[in-house]
Amino acid sequence: MPQIFKVLATIAAWLLFIFALIIGFSIFIQGIIIGELFGSEIPSMELWAGSAVALAFGVGSVVVMILRKKME
Repeated sequence: MPQIFKVLATIAAWLLFIFALIIGFSIFIQGIIIGELFGSEIPSMELWAGSAVALAFGVGSVVVMILRKKME
């Protein structure tokens, strides 16, 4: 495999990881500010969906890094 594919896979993995952190922290902070995260009611669907997107980005970054390792 040419070296450029490993570089592109590394960049993609880091971008996915950074986006997962940004989305995860922003959903966490938004839940605290709104008061739904630590309140007595069930959090809104927006918080659940945001958490799912952050988790998907995190899993995607792990998958890309595994694929990058297999390129060697």
